[in-house]
Amino acid sequence: MKLSDRLELVVSFVQPGSRAADIGTDHGYIPIALVERGICPSAIASDIGKGPLKRAEDHIRLHGLEEKIQLRLGDGVSAVSPGEADTVIVSGMGGELIVHILDGGRSLWDTVRRWILSPQSEPDKLRLFLWRNGFCILREKMVRDAGKYYVVMDVARGPMDEPGPAEALYGPCLIRDRDPVLKEFLEREKQVCEDILKRLSDRGGEGCAVRSREIQKKLGRICGLLARW
Repeated sequence: MKLSDRLELVVSFVQPGSRAADIGTDHGYIPIALVERGICPSAIASDIGKGPLKRAEDHIRLHGLEEKIQLRLGDGVSAVSPGEADTVIVSGMGGELIVHILDGGRSLWDTVRRWILSPQSEPDKLRLFLWRNGFCILREKMVRDAGKYYVVMDVARGPMDEPGPAEALYGPCLIRDRDPVLKEFLEREKQVCEDILKRLSDRGGEGCAVRSREIQKKLGRICGLLARW
């Protein structure tokens, strides 16, 4: 199965032999790829919506994997019982929603070996939640897909240093490893900040001055990170 670059990165993070559960499976592409490629002997495809689950069912049947991929209707990880999966994948949704799903799945915290997480927004909220609740980001990569940037995290139970403001926003592993896609993303963000500052300077006024200070602070953080490359 041909996957997008984002989904390929998610799949690459799953360890061979895992029993995986894909939460918010939508079309079921991730569990299909995992089973077809022999990464997982079987998988669970779960979604809160009947429509997405029906789409996943159609795709699973098309690939002849009805016996190896179980469909579950449920909110978050509620459809997965402790011990059923050692790897849980949550991707394609905002960081705050992933936090909500993790928080609601506390019964699985001690039985799931790996959490593969890919927030589409607010990654800082997710990273801070992980640190506060005894999770460790083992590795993290960024990918550019269809003009947008995504991160994928490999997470397990364990201690992690408190992330500072820059690390919470951009990822301690990405910064440490000098991820080339993160550099590309930061360079784009730098240009955006500079363009905003120019427009604010042209307008003037107290409100623009306050906003300008906020953007300058962000720009300084970005430039500080870029200096590491």
